[in-house]
Amino acid sequence: MRRADLLLPTAAALLMTAGCGQPAETGPTNGGDAVNETIADDMTGNAGAPEAATAGQDFVNAAAASDAFEIESSKLALDRGQSAAIKEFARDMIAAHTESTAKLKAAASGAQPALVPDPALTAEQQAKLSALGGKSGADFDTVYAAEQVAAHEKALAMLQAYADTGTIAPLKDFAAATAPVVKGHLDMAKALKP
Repeated sequence: MRRADLLLPTAAALLMTAGCGQPAETGPTNGGDAVNETIADDMTGNAGAPEAATAGQDFVNAAAASDAFEIESSKLALDRGQSAAIKEFARDMIAAHTESTAKLKAAASGAQPALVPDPALTAEQQAKLSALGGKSGADFDTVYAAEQVAAHEKALAMLQAYADTGTIAPLKDFAAATAPVVKGHLDMAKALKP
């Protein structure tokens, strides 16, 4: 045998063993990014930040939808309501919840990262709004007053919960400042005599 014939298999064997233990792919491995993010979060103190942002987004969306429901149902009250007290309450709700929406947007933009409220009504809110749209006069007034109590009770509970347990400071401040206003609306709604 010639010497070159002996060296060729030996060189091939050396090249193959030099690659052992090295990853076959140069791209990210399964789970590698998650591990690196966890390590980076632990080092920067951002552990749980995605969950906090998600909870914050859920809160701003719920608050925006609550305001939107109040505004839309109160616009219906101006058109379909009979009682002067109902119409006056409706005007107050449109003004107050328009202001609340502006404050919510300001608080959400102050979050890190900034959040954008989505005012899309829930299926339940949409169904209630549709049911209200089918009523008029004294019948409308009775249902509207009851819906206002229920909506404000739900909004108050949401605001108090976020003020107590929320993790995004501007949103906690918004919730804490808005809860007493909503409590006042709830008291007014309970006092309505359609």
